[in-house]
Amino acid sequence: MRLFRTKIASLTDNELIAQFKKEEDNSLVGELYKRYSHLVYGVCLKYLKNEEESKDAVLQIFENLLSDLKKHDINNFKSWLHSVSRNHCLMFLRKQQTKQKRVNEYEATYQHEEMFATPFSVHEKVKKEVVLTQMEQALLTLKEEQRICIELFFIKEMCYNEVAQETGYTIKQVKSYIQNGKRNLANMMLG
Repeated sequence: MRLFRTKIASLTDNELIAQFKKEEDNSLVGELYKRYSHLVYGVCLKYLKNEEESKDAVLQIFENLLSDLKKHDINNFKSWLHSVSRNHCLMFLRKQQTKQKRVNEYEATYQHEEMFATPFSVHEKVKKEVVLTQMEQALLTLKEEQRICIELFFIKEMCYNEVAQETGYTIKQVKSYIQNGKRNLANMMLG
């Protein structure tokens, strides 16, 4: 049985969570979102120091609550949510640092190669550039849904769930578009 909107607003956090575990009614989590999204945004902004990334983080955190609330016994929701928000931001920052470290290592290696380039390695770089240009052109010939999914998955390094969320496709569709797009790209590159 679904609760009326006025009754939902009068429930405590613990009552909302208990009711959500029973009914799996997302409007109950929606009430928690109304109560605490501004606080979660503040925590995210403190750590991420970027408004857009903080807004995205708030949405991800509350989306994750739909499954997290079922798994955990929570006594003080507000402090638990603060910890979840902080941990989410720290994981995001750690992931960003890892990406930046890889970019820095690549750039350092590339600069080192540039300093000691032989005619052979210059030739290899030219071949790689040609292949990359062909790959970019081949990408443009793919069906739009395949191209979008491949770009998000491989270039922007999103996971299947993130690609599905970004595009509105189902996860099954995303996997299919990526698989078919990869096959089509390989055929174009080899043919």
